[in-house]
Amino acid sequence: MQAYNIYIVEDDPWYGEILSYHLSLNPDYKVTCFETAKDCISKMSGRPDLITIDFSLPDMPGDELFKKIREINPTVPVIIISAQEQVSVAVKLLKMGVNDYLVKDDATKDLLWNSVTRIRENQSLRKEVEHLREELGQKFSFEKTIIGQSERLKKVFSMMEKAIKANINISIAGETGTGKEVVAKAIHYNSDRKKKSFVAVNMAAIPQELVESELFGHEKGAFTGAVARKAGKFEEAIGGTIFLDEIAELDLSLQSKMLRVLQEREVVRVGGNEIIKLDIRVIVATHKNLADEVKKGNFREDLYFRVMGLPIELPPLRERGNDVLILAKHFADSFTKENKLSSVQFSKEAKDKLLKYHFPGNIRELKAVVDLSVVMSENNEIKAEDITFTSAHKDDFFISHNKTLRQYTCDIIRYCMQKNNNDVMATAKILDIGKSTIYKMLQDGELTIN
Repeated sequence: MQAYNIYIVEDDPWYGEILSYHLSLNPDYKVTCFETAKDCISKMSGRPDLITIDFSLPDMPGDELFKKIREINPTVPVIIISAQEQVSVAVKLLKMGVNDYLVKDDATKDLLWNSVTRIRENQSLRKEVEHLREELGQKFSFEKTIIGQSERLKKVFSMMEKAIKANINISIAGETGTGKEVVAKAIHYNSDRKKKSFVAVNMAAIPQELVESELFGHEKGAFTGAVARKAGKFEEAIGGTIFLDEIAELDLSLQSKMLRVLQEREVVRVGGNEIIKLDIRVIVATHKNLADEVKKGNFREDLYFRVMGLPIELPPLRERGNDVLILAKHFADSFTKENKLSSVQFSKEAKDKLLKYHFPGNIRELKAVVDLSVVMSENNEIKAEDITFTSAHKDDFFISHNKTLRQYTCDIIRYCMQKNNNDVMATAKILDIGKSTIYKMLQDGELTIN
């Protein structure tokens, strides 16, 4: 949780320090004082969460400063503090949109404390409502957020249905770009935790020295630079879901602490003693094979068993058959709508080109390819020449992923089938294998044809 950023504009340095000291008793508040309106305006880029203004400033009346602040940031709350109790002025300012009007006297600092507390609570409630409206407005039904009709995807839907019925840990495996976070969100927003926060953390994106503080939080003074108490991601997710993406990147030195948090369902901030109980759903994801990471000594076995929970494996796009075209149409429709363009259609040759490509970047790559093809197209039709593949892995996709020999075999047969228009006899001849092998794999669902 970031510090609550308060600006105090007061031309009397002594009085400004009194207000600043009193508010700073709350370790979550970061207070900055200014003696002139000009100084305050010049620092509005600091994104204050609330501003208090002395009505009688030497370089600008308080109402004029309020107007200028509103021009820069129309939503920041403002409290006016005046040396005189002028009812008409107070009414005027409140009508203009000032959040509160306080008179300078012995009770001012306490009234200010109460006013700031009330405004902050209202801001938090509004943010939570806006967050829920935004997330729930996206209609997180499985079929609308995870698009496709392949048998592989239906198996994913089945596992997701099981996941939402119990508060079990969930592990999502899949190559980069297969939609692991989308699946995690869909589970959260279809569960009984949907009214609470979904907190996503990419373990690979956090500098190693900051991971512990980011996850578990810290107390003021816990280390150099810890100027205020900070809630960690686990604490932010209380009542909701924490999504730990790329969990395999967690350093071994922190895995024991992670294990304790997951076992005990409690956390202690860095530099603190308070035990914070955690009522959370834990979802982890990785593009690596965690079992292999355990064998290599990169991941603790006890943590592996703790996070595995209900496993959901997302298939790569190249194994989802006709879903490629369904997704391509969805991305094209979305792109044209967002950019107010006419709708487009894919020519037969364009569809064939998409189906024959292996998409090492999966859904993320497909979206980029389709967006560009819409821009390049003419006469409301995407032709084969409008589709450009720029992946750096075109020639080595068979060896670019950690797979079993059986999985590589499936990839090779599928690739040859696509190049030969799904001709089983021709594929068997090229690969020098029996056609019964291919038919058996088709029958068992290991292979799909378009």
